[in-house]
Amino acid sequence: MSARSLGLSDELHAYLLSVTAQPDPIFERLKAETLATEHGGMQISPEQAQFMTLLVKMLGARRIIEVGTFTGYSAMTMARALPADGKLIACDVSEEWTAIGQRYWAEAGVADKIDLRIAPARQTLDALIVGGQSGSFDMAFIDADKENYPAYYDRCLTLIRPGGLIAIDNTLWSGAVADKSDQTPDTRAIRETNAEVHKDPRVESCLIPIGDGLMLAWKK
Repeated sequence: MSARSLGLSDELHAYLLSVTAQPDPIFERLKAETLATEHGGMQISPEQAQFMTLLVKMLGARRIIEVGTFTGYSAMTMARALPADGKLIACDVSEEWTAIGQRYWAEAGVADKIDLRIAPARQTLDALIVGGQSGSFDMAFIDADKENYPAYYDRCLTLIRPGGLIAIDNTLWSGAVADKSDQTPDTRAIRETNAEVHKDPRVESCLIPIGDGLMLAWKK
């Protein structure tokens, strides 16, 4: 994740926020608490949160999967955009980081919309598929360990309905995806995912330069 979009000056970023993101005290407090941690840069940017809010509402989403929850900023963003009977399944392996989010979810009144599952995400996704939930979700947001991105994408594509959307974060990876000399496992996995989505005949896709890059894949 990234605290701001790539390639924006401080002045332009401030202007973007002034006409895009809606200030909200509870989100600001969660953002500040997260940024104070050693991994604070993993939080999505406010403009990306606003964009994802619009995506959820435009889809008329009622069921969402999130792969990688961290301190819960993105989960709270999407849950707030869901209708009263909506549900978001949040997949993460850290009780410590998600505990921060759970405090804010309760304060924001969305805790009942979020089903947090502490387990390896592949295990959770496979259980949903085995449980007969293929094609029953409206949206998926993938933002977890990069080496498993291809596996997460494949499973989420099975779980969302035709006309549903997958959003994959960090797909520009601070520009490393364009650096051929960077052959680290994470960078290679993101490149593989981007290429797979781009060539996949089952979806229409677009890589959006917001935050650290957001790949959108609309299931046909």
